[in-house]
Amino acid sequence: MSRTATVRARVDPGLKADVEKLFHRLGLSTTEAINLFYSQIRIRRGLPFSVEVPNETTRRTFETTDRGEELHAHESLDEMFEALDKC
Repeated sequence: MSRTATVRARVDPGLKADVEKLFHRLGLSTTEAINLFYSQIRIRRGLPFSVEVPNETTRRTFETTDRGEELHAHESLDEMFEALDKC
């Protein structure tokens, strides 16, 4: 397959670095990941994931946890589910 088209995009440098580390762990180059993304869009005739605006509760939860607040750690999966049952 001839690779003659070029895609250029401006991306936050921190985001780019984080994502490229993940690509490396997955054994993908950035070019391969972009081609995979484009292929999935073509196959699905849309984005390969849902795009939604979070509701107010979800937005507040994101803001709270991004600040490192209201985070809970558990020693095991069973302990986590027990804690969730109490909510």
